[in-house]
Amino acid sequence: MIKPLFTLGQIVSTPGAIDFMEAHNVQPMDLLKRHLTGDWGDLDAGDKAENEHAVKWGDRIFSSYKFNGGKVWVITEADRSATTFLLPDEY
Repeated sequence: MIKPLFTLGQIVSTPGAIDFMEAHNVQPMDLLKRHLTGDWGDLDAGDKAENEHAVKWGDRIFSSYKFNGGKVWVITEADRSATTFLLPDEY
């Protein structure tokens, strides 16, 4: 079992992200597991390094997962009060 790197807080989603995940058969729990264990998805090396820093120092954590037809972002707030699923155009 892989150890979680941080807490998620309240898990919420925009309606657009819910619709996208349902339409593309994406399981939100699968994305949460990836996000929570340091699989930041389709980010460049600089953004991945920022997430590593954020885990250690309590900053915002951002993941991006591509699928045919679009991508879903997962963002955990710096204070770890909430983690949100959203689409890039909803940011």
